[in-house]
Amino acid sequence: MVKDKYQKLVSILQEMKSVVVAFSGGVDSTFLLKAAVDALGSERVLAVTADSETYPSSELLEAKELAKRIGVEHQVIETSELAIPGYTENDKNRCYFCKNSLFELLIPVMEEKGYENVVYGVISDDMNEHRPGMKAAKEKGVRGPLQEAQLFKQEIRELSKQFGLPTWDKPSFACLSSRIAYGETITKEKLTKVEKAEAYLKSHGIRQVRVRTHQEMARIEVEPKDMKMVLDNHEAISKELQTYGYKYVTLDLIGYQSGSMNKVLS
Repeated sequence: MVKDKYQKLVSILQEMKSVVVAFSGGVDSTFLLKAAVDALGSERVLAVTADSETYPSSELLEAKELAKRIGVEHQVIETSELAIPGYTENDKNRCYFCKNSLFELLIPVMEEKGYENVVYGVISDDMNEHRPGMKAAKEKGVRGPLQEAQLFKQEIRELSKQFGLPTWDKPSFACLSSRIAYGETITKEKLTKVEKAEAYLKSHGIRQVRVRTHQEMARIEVEPKDMKMVLDNHEAISKELQTYGYKYVTLDLIGYQSGSMNKVLS
C-alpha cells in the first residue's frame, strides 16, 4: 500500500518534469525533496528555503545540511513575515498571508531558472485541519504532490526511514508564530521569547515541545512522558522563562497537541 503510494508520487513528479521545492527541512518537505530528486534527477530540482524571523536559525542550518546530503541545489531567500500586510494582526487566516507571500517569491525563481512547477509539503493529514495556506497554494497554482499521492505523516516517516533520511523521526515543527494566541499581535520580541524558551526546554532533553504564548503567560506543551522532567525542574524552568519576559509559566496537562491554538476557532 505504502509502496503503491510512493510510486504514485514518483509518477506525479515525473509528469511535472521539473520542480522548485519549498523546503523547510521538516519531515514532509525533506521527504518530498528526496522523492523529487529520485524521480527527476538533481538537475531538475531546486530546493528553496525562506530565512525569516519566524523560524529558528537552527532550522535553517539543518535545511542546508539536508539539501547537501540529498545532493540538490539549494537557494536561501530572505523573507519577513512581519512585513506582510495582515500577518502581524494574527487572525485565523495568518497562514494564508504567509504562504501567499512565499509563493509570490518562489514563482519568479521558478520562471527565472526555467523550472515548470512549484511544490510544497502539504500532506493528507492536513486536509482535516485548519490550513489557510492551502487556499494560497490553490490560487497560485502551487501543487502538493504528497497530498495528491494520499500520503499521511506516518507513511512519510516510514518511507523516510527506509530511505535513510535523518528526519524520519524528527519532531513536528511549525513556525514560531503558531505559538502566539490568535488576536495577539505578533512581534519580533515575542518570537524571540518563544524561540529562547523552547531551546531552553530542548536543552533538558525534551524533543517535542511548544511554548504557547498567551500575553504574559507561557503554556508549555510536552508529551506526557516528559511532564515529570518539567515538574521536577519547575523552579529552574519558571525562573529561566521569566527572564525572557513571561510572568506566568504553566504546564498544559493535556500535553503536546499539533495546532492546539486552533481550538478557539469555530
